[in-house]
Amino acid sequence: MSSGERRAVVLLSGGLDSTTAMAVAGAEGFACYALTIDYGQRHRLELEAARRVAAALGARQHVALAIDLRRFGGSALTADLPLPTRRDPRDMTDIPVTYVPARNTVFLSLALAWAETLGAEDIFIGVNFLDYSGYPDCRPEYVAAFERMANLATKAGVEGRSHFRIHTPLIRLSKADIVRRAVELGVDLALTWSCYDPRQGRPCGVCDACVLRRKGFEEAGIPDPLG
Repeated sequence: MSSGERRAVVLLSGGLDSTTAMAVAGAEGFACYALTIDYGQRHRLELEAARRVAAALGARQHVALAIDLRRFGGSALTADLPLPTRRDPRDMTDIPVTYVPARNTVFLSLALAWAETLGAEDIFIGVNFLDYSGYPDCRPEYVAAFERMANLATKAGVEGRSHFRIHTPLIRLSKADIVRRAVELGVDLALTWSCYDPRQGRPCGVCDACVLRRKGFEEAGIPDPLG
C-alpha cells in the first residue's frame, strides 16, 4: 500500500444507495475498491450500472464476482416468484418476498475477504434503515454484529494488525436525504439503476424499488434522470 493511502472495499450494486455510499467513501479520502456481486438477480441491468458507476467514481479496481444464489432461490429476485407492486411506502414494514436470504451477510463476508487481502480495514455498504423494504440485514444492530464478527473471524483482526470497520453512511437517512447527498457530491444519478423488473431496458415504475426511488426524488424536489 502506498504511503498514507487508505483503502476501502465498497459494495456497489449500481443502485442509488450503494452509489452514494461510494461517493461518500471517496469524499472521505478513501481509495475505493468496488465489489459487485452477480448473484443471479433478475434485475441484471444493475450490473452494467455498477460498471458505469465504478468508472465514473474512479474506483481503483472493480471486481464483479459471480455467485449463483438462484441455486437456493427463496426470493422474488432469485426465483420465479411474483414481485409486489404499487405498494404504499408506509406499508413496507413487513419482510417482503424480494428479501434474499442472508444476502448482506454473504456480500459483507466477500467484502471482508477482499479487504483483508488488500490490507484494508474499511468496508462501505449502502444499507438504509428508514426508507427501506423491511430487510432485517439493513438494521444498525445487524451491521454492528457483523463488525464484531469480522474482528473475531480474521487473521488480521486476531493478530491485531487490523480493526475492521463497517461504514453505513446512509443508514439513518431518508431516501430524499440520500438523493440530496448524492447531488451534493456531484454523482451522476443517470448512471444508477434501482428497478427490480425492467421493461425493455426501462424502469417498471411499480416495484418496491421504483416506488421508493420515486418517493426519494419527489420529496427531495429533484427530477429523476431515469424518469
